[in-house]
Parts: sequence; C-alpha cells; structure tokens
Amino acid sequence: MLVPSELKKRGSIVFMVELLWPACLAGLMIAVVAGPLGSFIVWRRMAYFGDALAHSALLGAALGVLLHISINLTILLMCLGFAVCLVVLEQKKRLSIDTLLGILAHSALALGLVLISLSGVQSFNLHAFLFGDLLAIDKKTALMIVVYCLILVGILNRMWRPLLNVTVCEEIAFVEGYRVGLMKLILMALMAVAVALGMKIVGVLLITALLIIPAASARQISQTPEQMACFASMIGMTSVMIGLSFSYFADAPTGPSIVLAASLLFLLALLCKRQMS
Repeated sequence: MLVPSELKKRGSIVFMVELLWPACLAGLMIAVVAGPLGSFIVWRRMAYFGDALAHSALLGAALGVLLHISINLTILLMCLGFAVCLVVLEQKKRLSIDTLLGILAHSALALGLVLISLSGVQSFNLHAFLFGDLLAIDKKTALMIVVYCLILVGILNRMWRPLLNVTVCEEIAFVEGYRVGLMKLILMALMAVAVALGMKIVGVLLITALLIIPAASARQISQTPEQMACFASMIGMTSVMIGLSFSYFADAPTGPSIVLAASLLFLLALLCKRQMS
C-alpha cells in the first residue's frame, strides 16, 4: 500500500512524463536533423546563414499575425523564400556573402519586430519566438514536427553523397556532373525547414547554436563525415534531454538550458580530443 508521500511522488512523475513527452519527442527529432545539417553548416562555414534564416523566421511570424493565417505556414514560406533569394543574390556576386547576409538578416529582424509592434496583437508571445517555448508544444505539434523531420532525414539520406561532394569541392563536383546550383539550393531549403521547426525548440536567437554547437563538438571526435553527422545528432539529442530535465527541475528557460547543455558537451569534446592527442 502506498503512503501519501509515495503517491505524491508517483503522481509527480506521471505528470512530468505527460507534460514532457511531446516536448522531448519534438526536441529529439529536431536534434536528429540538426546533426547532419549542422555539419554542412560547419563544413561550408555558413554559421551566419543560420542566423539570417532565423531572423527571417520572425518576419514570417509577424506576417502570419498580420494576415491572420497559420504562423507555421508563413514562417516556413518565409524561410524557404529567404533561402532561394540568397542563392540568387549570391550568384550575382555584387556583394560578399557576409555583407549580404548581414543586410538581409538584420533587415528581416527589424521589419519583423516593427510589424509585430504595429499589429497591436496582445496575444503574440515574442519571448517564446526569441528564446523558444518547448514545454508549450502539444501532441499535435510534436507529431507534425516528427513527420517533417522524418521527411528531412529521408531527403538527407537520399542526397547525402551529392551534397557532400558539392561541399568538399564545387569545381570537382561540377566536372563529375553534379548540378552544383541545385544542390546548394536543396541544402539551403533543408536548412530553412529545419530552422522553421527548430524555432519552437530554442527560438530565433538560439536556433543556430543548436545547429552549430553539436556539429562542432562532433568534429572534435570524428574521423569521417558520416561519423561527424551521427555524433552531432547524438550530442544534440543528449543536449535536449539534459536541457529539458534541467529546465523542468530548476524552473529555467528551456531553450537556453538546451544550448547551455550543448556548450558544456562541446567543452567535454575538446577535453576528450586533448586527451587523445
């Protein structure tokens, strides 16, 4: 027979499981996708591109509020449109890629904030979009994220070799018959979808960290691209679990807790590399 304290403890555990499983499932699936995509970002030195995409996502959210349509849809369309626009402008080569990203990223962020302010919508949770609100994810949203992530994983698995060859050397890939422009567009589109989904986990300001930090950690302990992608996913998943647990028990913000956990794992990976060398 259970005493009251045991009943309370068991009830607390059941409540925690019911509250956290949609968030945990969504976070883990995002981490699985973020691993290989983050690896491409690290290889191609596109960290600023992730920030620019995230800033455009806030503009998409603002447009969704103003137009009274699905915010998830406008965020996704805005990120995809931003990726396509960047590919087109990059080919013009009138501005360096860093300058171009800086202009587009901050313009999108500023316009998004202005539109949200002008909309007068009191229910818009700007803090959740900036820093994430993983615990607010319901079962329906979690399952939607799972479906999108499985599609992304399938595309990455199918396109892994062409994307990798283009990343290693675009000139050689072109000679071998790969459509370099199309591969770059596909990669940026995949990143755009990942950013749109990851916003719900860690928010606009931290999504790039979830993509880059696990990949940078995996780079310290990997010997092949495939190893790096797999290790990055595992490190990201571990970060989600640690951050989510810490957030629940310490009543800390979830998104920053996940990024902090990823940062600590990065330091651990650096120490492991130093010990092995």
